[in-house]
Amino acid sequence: MSAARWQNWVGNQAFAPGAVARPADEAAVQALVAQAARAGSAVRVAGAGHSFTPIVETAGTLAVLDAMRGVTAADAAAGRATVLPGTRIAELGDPLWEAGLALANQGDIDSQTIAGAVATGTHGSGLALQSFSGALRGARLVVGSGDVVEVGEDDGDLLHAAQVAIGTLGVMTSLTLAVAPAYELREWVGLMALDDVLERWDELVARHRHFSFFWLPDERSAALYGLRPPAGEGSEDRCYVKICDLPEAGAPLPDAPGRARVDRAHRVYPSVFEPNFHEMEQMVPVAAGREAFLSIRELVRSRFPHCVYPVEVRFTAADDGLLSPNHGTDTAVISVSGEPGTDYWPFLRACDALLREHRARPHWGKLHFMTADRMHELFPALDRFRAIRAELDPDGIFLNDALRPLLA
Repeated sequence: MSAARWQNWVGNQAFAPGAVARPADEAAVQALVAQAARAGSAVRVAGAGHSFTPIVETAGTLAVLDAMRGVTAADAAAGRATVLPGTRIAELGDPLWEAGLALANQGDIDSQTIAGAVATGTHGSGLALQSFSGALRGARLVVGSGDVVEVGEDDGDLLHAAQVAIGTLGVMTSLTLAVAPAYELREWVGLMALDDVLERWDELVARHRHFSFFWLPDERSAALYGLRPPAGEGSEDRCYVKICDLPEAGAPLPDAPGRARVDRAHRVYPSVFEPNFHEMEQMVPVAAGREAFLSIRELVRSRFPHCVYPVEVRFTAADDGLLSPNHGTDTAVISVSGEPGTDYWPFLRACDALLREHRARPHWGKLHFMTADRMHELFPALDRFRAIRAELDPDGIFLNDALRPLLA
């Protein structure tokens, strides 16, 4: 072990842990956790650094699981795959495909570790499709004593606590996911007028396997996310729309300029984003999605016209994770961003205040303003999660200053 300065992918979080450990297997994880427990120290796990929040910061040991990667089992008949925690999402596509399988859904960034994606509720888009957390069916977990707890499909609240735990139950050393038979997607991307998106909102959400869009408030907006509108088209107050369906679904595409392709699903999902934004993302009940988006649009237009980053809207299915932002409800996901190096906090706070009216819950890897009082208000299973966390980690070695006020 040796201490080193850690920084996340966009550079808004950085710290120097007391030590850095790179365990090669579960036994090594057990040893480092047991050592930390004896010393009264803390352990946090770093994934790929794609969170915008200080959730891995620690003065104790930072565990980096890069050596623990790969698919260890794939069962096409059962629709299950077991993977090691440091595996990047991008590394799952080909081996699962070769086994006749695929992730049922994923987001537009695929460089996160699978354990980090599960721990924070990372997701894609599609009202019938759950997040990575919702796909978790089992795990091996090194808890505060250094012992291994095996979480299975029939373990009820223990499984639901593990589905979104932000690393506070222990260190995952293996994850079993529900996966789908291998499939291709037909993708369409293009520009639509905002008025058209608003008019067809319910239809687009209901008809397509995946529907999402970026609202472009300004002619400069598209370039900030590497989006390229078709030649000759303006981008002011337009939407860059992405639709994906199974090729055989036959759902009609928008009558708008765009481009289409068909490929393996894991090749279609990812996009490339420069680390030039700091993001806040919140989930509101799907019935409130249109109204919530329009309130954010009006806020940008009336008070923050200099905030020209695209506003992203996606949709996710309900799940049972005790700390999941989709706990018990389908959601519309609204993402806003600030420019690094600027004071974007007034804008984010104003967005948060508007979305709070719709009982918005945060993506745990994105900037947020959660407090203990809001946790009780928004997460009805919070006390059950806290009790499970306290049982698995009674000395709180997996907590840090950012998470302790919310989850202890």
